[in-house]
Amino acid sequence: MMKTKNTGNSFQTMPVPQAVLRNVLPAMGAMLMVLIYNLADTFFIGQTHDAYQVAAVSLATPVFLIFMSVGTVFGIGGTSAISRAMGAGREEYAKKLCSFCMWACVLSGIILTGAALIFMEDILTLIGASGDTWEYACQYLVIVSCGGTFQMVSSCFSNILRAEGQAGRAMMGQVIGNLLNIVLDPLLIFGLGWEISGAAAATVIGSGVAAVYYILYFLRGKSALSIKIRDFTVKDGVCRSVLAIGIPGALASVLMSVSQVIMNSMMAGYGDMAVAGIGVAMKVTMITGMFSMGIGQGVQPLLGYCVGGRLWERYSKILRFSLGFALLLGAAMTGLCWLFTEQIVSAFLTDAEAFAYAVDFAHILLSTGVLFGVFYVLGNALQAMGAALPSLMINLSRQGLIYIPALFLLRAVLGAEGLVWAQPVADILSTLLAAGLYLTAVRAERKNDAAEVKQQAFTE
Repeated sequence: MMKTKNTGNSFQTMPVPQAVLRNVLPAMGAMLMVLIYNLADTFFIGQTHDAYQVAAVSLATPVFLIFMSVGTVFGIGGTSAISRAMGAGREEYAKKLCSFCMWACVLSGIILTGAALIFMEDILTLIGASGDTWEYACQYLVIVSCGGTFQMVSSCFSNILRAEGQAGRAMMGQVIGNLLNIVLDPLLIFGLGWEISGAAAATVIGSGVAAVYYILYFLRGKSALSIKIRDFTVKDGVCRSVLAIGIPGALASVLMSVSQVIMNSMMAGYGDMAVAGIGVAMKVTMITGMFSMGIGQGVQPLLGYCVGGRLWERYSKILRFSLGFALLLGAAMTGLCWLFTEQIVSAFLTDAEAFAYAVDFAHILLSTGVLFGVFYVLGNALQAMGAALPSLMINLSRQGLIYIPALFLLRAVLGAEGLVWAQPVADILSTLLAAGLYLTAVRAERKNDAAEVKQQAFTE
């Protein structure tokens, strides 16, 4: 029998505020670790007082994040499918889903690493690397690409463990990996004098240790799920169940990487200091964004369990509480980041021109920070329902269908600042779209559920 005692307690019977916080706080902690991980390389490279190396990290990071994004395809899709399977009592099917996610990550990671190394020069040209940043960006990307599979496995299972109520373990893997990265950064960058190559090596080692932590958890038999190769299959709708939600769910991350590559390439036309400035400005905004993302990811398994068990009253209570919590936290974190923007930026940049760009750009990006949590909660609610098409639409919109055209339109009007204003415009429009699609999807789901109940009563 599936070991779901803790899962059933927190997912089905625990008071809603307690259940939400029990799952959301570890998820937010995990996102805090991701945030620290994203800040660490830029921070320590910033201590070299070489703005060109900071710019190179800003250029290279979106490419590396594609590995994380592909891992998230299987993490988000697996979490949604597994939590619904557990809610419906389909124990063996949940094991097949988990094993599929593991081995799909490994295969995809090998393919992506090979592609990155083969087409490295083309990638550097695409991201807008200049003569001053080319070699730095190349060093960073070659090293992190070689460890891309570790990042994918870590990203995947930091999500999937939450599907069986193991939010604490999910967070712990990221804590271990990211803290190791932070400890190794100064040792490799300054102690060994590797500079940007040291930052990349610390990233690979940290993600590798996190991946091993998650794998050992399964191998020791502590999980009700499985990563054994004998449980791997693409049949019985396993592949379709994961990818139908995983691809739309992870498109936000994939498109974020792609759109950042496009934006960095366009921003490079205004100079390397503008590129360094936008890179740091995004780090400031990421503080609010990562916490908001954690709320959405933490609440998804709860909502998915309710969908699988047809517990609609509890579903509604969980969603309302989560939206309120997301709004309050978004407002608080955005306010703090706005007040301390200059202090945060000064930790990364000392060049006066790059500093001025970063402060100005950060204030623009923070203008819609309060909406981040609402967007992520609604998006994860759609994923929890298995609403593949609405999930696809909202994730295509925020970083793709709305954002990318806005980059070109607003640059023509406002120049460099127009490139930055494209994100707040996309935030507002995509949040409105998410709300509309969610209301439509939940009404359809409940209508279908009522019809099934009526049909069963008629049959009996």
